[in-house]
Amino acid sequence: MAENEMLEYITEHERILQEIESTDTACVGPTLRSIYDDQSNAHKRFMEKLDVRIRNHDREIEKMCNFHHQGFVDAITELLKVRTDAEKLMGQVTEANRRLQEAGREVTAQTEEVIRCRIQQRNMATTVEKLQLCIPGVTVNTFTHVPSLAEIKEISMSDLKDFLESIRKHSDKVGETAMRQAQQRRTFNSAVAKQHNIGHSTKPLYSVIGHSLSHTPNGMLINDDTADEDETDDEILTAQDLVDFSPVYRCLHIYAVLGDRETFENYYRKQRKKQARLVLQPQASMHETVEGYRRYFNQIVGFFVVEDHILHATQGLVTRAFTSELWNMALSKIIAVLRTHSSYCDDPDLVLELKNLIVIFADTLQDYGFTVNRLFDLLFEVRDQYNETLLKKWAVVFREIFELDNYSPIPVDTEEEYNLVVSRFPFHDTDIEKQDFPKKLPMSQSVPQIYTQVKEFIYASLKFSESLHRSSTEIDDMLRKSTNLLLTRTLNSCLQNLIKKPHIGLTELVQIIINTTHLEQACKYLEEFITNITNVSPETVHTTRLYGLSTFKDARHSAEGEIYTKLNQKIDEFIQLADYEWGMSESDGRASGYLMDLINFLRSTFQVFTHLPGKVAQTACMSACKHLATSLMQMLLDTELKQISMGAIQQFNLDVIQCELFASSEPVPGFQGDTLQLAFIDLRQLLDLFMVWDWSTYLADYGQPTSKYLRVNPATALALLEKMKDTSKKNNIFSQFRKNDRDKQKLIETVVKQLRTLVNGMSS
Repeated sequence: MAENEMLEYITEHERILQEIESTDTACVGPTLRSIYDDQSNAHKRFMEKLDVRIRNHDREIEKMCNFHHQGFVDAITELLKVRTDAEKLMGQVTEANRRLQEAGREVTAQTEEVIRCRIQQRNMATTVEKLQLCIPGVTVNTFTHVPSLAEIKEISMSDLKDFLESIRKHSDKVGETAMRQAQQRRTFNSAVAKQHNIGHSTKPLYSVIGHSLSHTPNGMLINDDTADEDETDDEILTAQDLVDFSPVYRCLHIYAVLGDRETFENYYRKQRKKQARLVLQPQASMHETVEGYRRYFNQIVGFFVVEDHILHATQGLVTRAFTSELWNMALSKIIAVLRTHSSYCDDPDLVLELKNLIVIFADTLQDYGFTVNRLFDLLFEVRDQYNETLLKKWAVVFREIFELDNYSPIPVDTEEEYNLVVSRFPFHDTDIEKQDFPKKLPMSQSVPQIYTQVKEFIYASLKFSESLHRSSTEIDDMLRKSTNLLLTRTLNSCLQNLIKKPHIGLTELVQIIINTTHLEQACKYLEEFITNITNVSPETVHTTRLYGLSTFKDARHSAEGEIYTKLNQKIDEFIQLADYEWGMSESDGRASGYLMDLINFLRSTFQVFTHLPGKVAQTACMSACKHLATSLMQMLLDTELKQISMGAIQQFNLDVIQCELFASSEPVPGFQGDTLQLAFIDLRQLLDLFMVWDWSTYLADYGQPTSKYLRVNPATALALLEKMKDTSKKNNIFSQFRKNDRDKQKLIETVVKQLRTLVNGMSS
């Protein structure tokens, strides 16, 4: 039984293999599924059978390849031999084809010439036939209707003059149409260029959209506003369609037939030169509106479009040399006119429109073969004028921003407000980002406004660079140079003027320093902004860098200097409140009120300075202490002060002690040791000398580097001692009767003499 089942499996597997070999692969699935549906291990035996069958087929394929291998090699060898002969045959066929084409070219040309001659012959025969029919009428009316040759010349010349007058009046319409068509073609070419499929342009055709132009025989242009708009949208008009040139052709033909062509040519050229000069004269108010410039350009373009048509439609009436001479004369005049009138304009929008008109004007005439390089050179001058008007406009914008600023950190209560600020200005601070709302950003509201306006200026400057046929690198360079002018000249000037304004106090100056620090850090983002616009890498050779860093550093240094100045001025105001009783017998036992107020002011001021860079705050603090010490010293040595008592010296010493305590309290962090206290060292040694009355030590150690009173100048000590000597004389009327007072007075006089000796020695 088992053997029968085995035979059945083998037979079934054989059938399935034959079915797989002979059936489409799409039908194999159901066949294989029948094997796997069997619950026994039939599929394993089938796989073994399948492997045996595959090995058999592989052996058969190998035998077949071996059998045909030599034949295949022989066939390839024969094919390689044939290839050489085929290449020779191809060369012979190519050469035969070339000779055949050359031989046929002459035959083709002769055939075309025969066709042309036959057409001429047919036209001549037709003309003769028609003239024969006219002979009877001409014979009858010859002496009654044909005018004299002189009359013919006179009539044709009259028509020509009418034509010249008409074309002078209506050349602006011809020019307007030509410039409109040039602008339409530029727009079309730009669109095509964006699709990377720029075609070859042909000589311009002038399309009149929205109205039609027709003409009368004398060259008058008629604006037909009643024409059907749908019919005129597709109308293509050339200069010949806009103007009837028949009076020129007729007059030229008559004068040529009569042998007087040269006279006609000279007359025509002379009249057109006169008209050219009239066309080139601008209206006095041309610079006030863009329409004034547009009319001026239209007239000039119309004039030269007409001359270009005459050049190509007649043989020699005008020559390329004549039109070139006219254009060169006109170009010099045009440049002079535009240079003068553009200088009157202070509106950047009007200058920008003028630039666009010049570009269209130049492109239009360039299409007719006129050289316009000087016009594009002029555009660089107009660009400078445009930049000047932009700088003036943005100077007003900057001043308004500074005037409206509150010079306080920007408060943000929500994440939306925070995101709004950082979307306008590239601010990144990890510590502030971690803070909870509400919080404050260190800069004031003018910072994002200034940054935004600089970007707006770059956009405005970029508008002028459009359609100038300049490379991206040149445009990038233009933008960077104009932006540098904005930063180094306009913005810097506004900042410097702001810093010097009387109402700008210490708090505002501190905020200005913080603001300029953040603007300086944002300069790299302006660099990236320009790079993204122009697609010119900043690593490109000769790329101009932005000078914003120096601008904001200069402004910051000016603000720092102004802080030092205003701080010293405030100290002077407190000093002026001092009211010492210089003849007091003893001190009050406490520091003067004005000095305590001054020190409290300095403490609160230096707390505001915590947001400043460390060096700035330290310099301001040191400057204030030095100025205070100098002012106190000058108060003691004031020549108007004649007498000082020891009690006043003691009171003054109490005030200096408060100054020293303030200096030692580290009002601004970062000072090493007693550096700040050294600002008062001159006062301290001078007061110690008088308080202790230690003249013997001073005189004995004078000039020694280890002297206790090294900072006391003999002249200073002498001046103060003489003020005290006078006080002793006044307050001690009976001092000559008391031995101690007489001894003290003698000591003072002795010290005075020795001090004078030292002073004289120093001066000599």
